[in-house]
Amino acid sequence: MPVVVIANPKGGVGKSTLATNVAGYYASRGHAVMLGDVDRQQSARLWLGLRPEAARPISTWDVQRDFIVRPPKGTTHVVLDTPAGLHGSKLKEVLRIADKVLVPLQPSIFDIYATREFVDHLVEAKGADKRDIGLVGMRVDERTIAADQLRQFTEGLGLPVLATLRPTQNYVYLAARGLTIFDVAPGRVQRDLAQWLGICQWLEQ
Repeated sequence: MPVVVIANPKGGVGKSTLATNVAGYYASRGHAVMLGDVDRQQSARLWLGLRPEAARPISTWDVQRDFIVRPPKGTTHVVLDTPAGLHGSKLKEVLRIADKVLVPLQPSIFDIYATREFVDHLVEAKGADKRDIGLVGMRVDERTIAADQLRQFTEGLGLPVLATLRPTQNYVYLAARGLTIFDVAPGRVQRDLAQWLGICQWLEQ
């Protein structure tokens, strides 16, 4: 049962957007997906409450101290949305069971520096196999200086940059309806699906 953790110590970097769309991707492949919400804001749980009955099912479960190791019976894939400031024993427990860790980053110098120490800790915790840690640029306008700064930062980490996702209202519009880019006609989100190819391929490895 693959467990994909979405983590970054910084708030507001797009963790819930990434988590819900990863869950949506797995659901579109016919998997029994559980979206665990450890975020105090309960963003993923709120999103699930908006999800239409006709959409492909994505479930959740009550998050307790044993939230990680006890997803409901029948689960084939777990996506875990984590809170800002995740550290200490809780972070260690998350990393212990994580098969893959996705780290969303925004092209802001403040976000970049706040993430550096966290990424170093991830690399140390996950050992030599850096392929299990993937970076995703969120709300990246490729024409900006900030995007160049993000590229320079990620190049020095030696970790795979799976995608840089553009700043589009598609994610906002769909999230407000409990949907993902994998729930609508491909023609409506063609550019976004193309940007997700690297993430999807990495998830299947």
